[in-house]
Amino acid sequence: MIKVIVGYRLKPGADIHPILTKLRSYAITFPGFISAENLVSAQDSSIVAILYTWDRIENWKTWENTKIRKQILNETEELLLEQPRITIYRVEPTTGWAYTHLE
Repeated sequence: MIKVIVGYRLKPGADIHPILTKLRSYAITFPGFISAENLVSAQDSSIVAILYTWDRIENWKTWENTKIRKQILNETEELLLEQPRITIYRVEPTTGWAYTHLE
C-alpha cells in the first residue's frame, strides 16, 4: 500500500475544494484506489493537500497520467502560487514494533 500527498499552495482567497472534490470523484473509479482525504494546514489555510491511499504505486501512476486528471488539474492553474508537489510513501507494517518505556 502507498500514501500519496499532493500539496497545493493557493493564491489568497482561492477556493480549490470543488476541484479537489471532482478529482476524488474520478479517482474512486480507478483500480487500486482506497481512499482520499482533503487536508488544510492548521497554521496556513493557503496550504492544502490531498492524502490518497492506493493499493500499489502502479495504480497511482496510471491515475496520475490520465487525461481526466490532467484536465481537472488545469482548472487549478489560476488558483495556485506554484505547481502541486507530489510525495509518495510506502506504508510499512507496524507489527513487531515494541513499546519501550524510557525513564
